[in-house]
Amino acid sequence: MAVVIDTLKVPRPRHPEKQARPDTPLLRKPEWLRVRAPGSAGYNATREIVKSHGLVTVCEEAACPNIGECWSKSHATMMIMGETCTRACAFCNVATGKPEPLDPTEPARVADAVAKMGLKHVVITSVDRDDLADGGAAHFAAVVLAIRAAAPGTTIEILTPDFLRKPVEGVFGLIDARPDVFNHNLETVPRLYLSIRPGARYYNSLRLLERVKERDSTQFTKSGIMVGLGEAKEEVMQVMDDMRSAGVDFITIGQYLQPTRKHAAIDRFVHPDEFHAYEEIARAKGFLMVSASPLTRSSHHAGEDFARLQAARQARDSGR
Repeated sequence: MAVVIDTLKVPRPRHPEKQARPDTPLLRKPEWLRVRAPGSAGYNATREIVKSHGLVTVCEEAACPNIGECWSKSHATMMIMGETCTRACAFCNVATGKPEPLDPTEPARVADAVAKMGLKHVVITSVDRDDLADGGAAHFAAVVLAIRAAAPGTTIEILTPDFLRKPVEGVFGLIDARPDVFNHNLETVPRLYLSIRPGARYYNSLRLLERVKERDSTQFTKSGIMVGLGEAKEEVMQVMDDMRSAGVDFITIGQYLQPTRKHAAIDRFVHPDEFHAYEEIARAKGFLMVSASPLTRSSHHAGEDFARLQAARQARDSGR
């Protein structure tokens, strides 16, 4: 019997741009960061809808630790504009490379899946598309409008790229599509941008959030950061102040989790007590909503948090 070894079909590494990097240590997770493996009936039903519609989710692509919990409740964050990003952020598990052209059927497919899942609240995110003239802003807006038509009772949260060096008119068009929540994550403190988020610019991201409020003051804005990358407490507090200056309503703070040895190393695991302290500080600074815990992610509990966000605004406005 002959055994044929095909040396031509070597699997392409998920992160070829990171292969030359030295391995970094993988720290053992503490008890407060351990979650159950997914596999419930609700999880499987959500997975089937996602697959049957040919959709990509950031839950899978970013290896989110909350996928079992969220999918069991029919919560899934749709990732549009393909599964290949033009950036190579040191923290991110989404594949990097040359993306495929945009699929013009995607807005309708996403909207159909949202309607079939009966979602009360949906989160739409995307890869960075620096290859597109507008960074994909018009496509993003088309998805929002398609969901509005197919599922008018669904509230929509978008988690966008930074649209760095793209015409501002594209961003205005996306704001004018009127998502209920406009989210863009700052990810980390300015000092760490060159090593953690080298393709982005801190003040460009901050300005994007500010523009949303300038164009439509009624839209909720949201942003998040990771901790455990080597930032100082004072730096996190300065980011909070910057967000508030830009009018951000909702801040999320979660523990950075290292996808592979080729990604940025974890500096430390931040204890839940420290997250509680960050939450208290953020509330004192005037955020309408704060989510700060080791497992907090931008889209985790997004539907429940949106209801709380609305209630917080109503309570604030009625107290004026």
